[in-house]
Amino acid sequence: MRVITFEEPGRVRVSLEEPADLVPGTVRVRTLYSGVSAGTELTAYRGTNPYLTRKWDTERRLFVEGQTFAYPLAGWGYQEVGEVVEAAPDVAGPPIGSMVWGIWGHRAEAVVPAAKLEGHLLPPGADPLTGVFARVGAIALNAVHAADLHLGDQIAIFGQGVIGLLATRLAVLSGARVVAADAIPGRLELARRFGAAETFDIASGSVAEFMRKRVEGADSVIELSGSNAGLHEAIRTVRRGGRVVAAGFYQGDGVGLRLGEEFHHNQVQLVSAQIGGVASWLAHRWDVERLQRTFMELVHRGEVDARALVSHVVPVDAAPAAFDLLDKHQSEVLQLVFEFKE
Repeated sequence: MRVITFEEPGRVRVSLEEPADLVPGTVRVRTLYSGVSAGTELTAYRGTNPYLTRKWDTERRLFVEGQTFAYPLAGWGYQEVGEVVEAAPDVAGPPIGSMVWGIWGHRAEAVVPAAKLEGHLLPPGADPLTGVFARVGAIALNAVHAADLHLGDQIAIFGQGVIGLLATRLAVLSGARVVAADAIPGRLELARRFGAAETFDIASGSVAEFMRKRVEGADSVIELSGSNAGLHEAIRTVRRGGRVVAAGFYQGDGVGLRLGEEFHHNQVQLVSAQIGGVASWLAHRWDVERLQRTFMELVHRGEVDARALVSHVVPVDAAPAAFDLLDKHQSEVLQLVFEFKE
């Protein structure tokens, strides 16, 4: 079966691998669509992901000398939707023929523990494409929770890619007044459609100065551009004692991040949001599974128009050209989805 493989930095091919055996407690899922999480997957495509040069010690939760993953990297994706086509004899559900969302990578099919798909069924009539948003939607919701928003809070969200736009919508649903910041006009227009009260083109000036002309600074900023310069401007944008949620995937050294300035003088809170876990003060009530299901419920109720974010649906065999486009012309792509057909 076909699987997308990163052979080395800058080189992708669609290779073949043997289908996995069905074992007790599992089902076989045939992939319909697999979404690309651009920020994370470009780190694998470009060779900048820390897992490629450092070893993640899961017990000590430290990066140490060594290597966690090595090329070739097969099936790197983590937002898929497919049809259940076979089940082990001891499995009661999900039913054969049902549409499910989950994580099994950019591959034509996968054998998945049935327990992992509990609560992951798409309702009748749902657009299967929406299933590829469960994970990125959970990332956005996790960042919004980490911001600890309150009704009437003035916030800014830096970066209006897929996760930034979803965070904008979720923050609006949470009662915040959102200023959406980006440099791409089309994304700013989508942010307005998603409920942003104002938008700001970062090429035109300083978000921090813009916010302080209207309020005394943002109560919170969610930073999703993954840029060190963006993180520094986010720190400048919050009011004294405000919170910055660093939810982007920052690469390399923090060039341009000057912690002796506003961060120090305004006693800014800097919080990391990463989908490996929820905010510590919510861990007794929330987990990643609940984040995913909650987001998909919002999509199914029509409160989040995830389908509007799909800009490219391409056949899996076009993966090399698709990643080249994403790498060289990222501003032209919003949500890239691979389509798997027989």
